[in-house]
Formats: sequence, structure tokens, C-alpha cells
Amino acid sequence: MTASAAAVVRSFAPIVDARSRVLVLGSMPGVASLDADRYYAHPRNLFWPIMGALFGFDAALPYAERLAHLAAAGIALWDVAGECVRPGSLDARIAPGSVVPNDIAGLLARYPGIVRICFNGATAESLFRRHVLPTLGAVPQLVRLPSTSPAHAAMGFDAKLSTWREDLGLS
Repeated sequence: MTASAAAVVRSFAPIVDARSRVLVLGSMPGVASLDADRYYAHPRNLFWPIMGALFGFDAALPYAERLAHLAAAGIALWDVAGECVRPGSLDARIAPGSVVPNDIAGLLARYPGIVRICFNGATAESLFRRHVLPTLGAVPQLVRLPSTSPAHAAMGFDAKLSTWREDLGLS
């Protein structure tokens, strides 16, 4: 097996149902998430603390309960890249020519209630604009949010929380 074959990573299935109104797209789950088979599993990722603060649940709840709270709030989760070559967890290490996007157009067709796509960071937005946007007919509202990743530590929790609250339409 070559080094690049070993670095191929695949994202998870979408977390979505008929109540979904907002689709939060990441780029590709990091190593901790892939190992745990759970979205945003890195202990320093602020995604779950932000979601808990926004929707009134304990970010330490079991994973299935956190997902249930998101579903009740109309939040769906997925990643732009369905597959890519990326050694490690950093988005900057994604080999640009290796990205195979998820079928976001198909997801939007199956769940027409999704009216807003929020990108968890700049890489998710960039990958979407390059690989997915050209395949879409109607385009929901697109919003880039500050990454919840521990790699994006320049912005603190309170500032991220405030931005996510406003851009999810909760303020």
C-alpha cells in the first residue's frame, strides 16, 4: 500500500431528517472523529459546546442524544468532501486533486426544507464552491461560520458562539 493510499479518508453519512432547515457542512472529519465514528469528536473542538449553548443541552450528553437535539432544532450535519487524501487532521493537508465531493445536490433534492447551508470554516466553503456549487440549480442561502476546530484558536468561544447564533438566525 502506498503512502497516499493509506491517507485516503472518507466522511460519514449525513445526519439529516425531514425537520432539517439548516445544513452545517464541514470539510472532512478529523482523525479523532474518524476514529470515534462521530462528528466533532476532538475534545477541544467547540462544535458541541456551541450547539449545547445555542439549543439548551449539555454538550457532554451521549452522542445520540446530542444528535437528537440537533435534529429537533432543524440542524443537519455533513461534510463537503466524501473522500480525499489527507494525512492527519488539518484541512491544509487535503490534497486538492483528491477531493471527491458528497452528493449535496442529491441531499438538497431529498430534503427541500433545507434553506440555509452553513460552512464550519473557510475550507468547507472553498471546497463547496469549487466542487458542489457548479452542480446546483437552486442554491440555499450560504453562510461561512468561524471554524470550531481547535486549529482555529484565534477566535475565542464567546465570539464564535455569538457569530454562530447570529448566522444560524437565532439572535
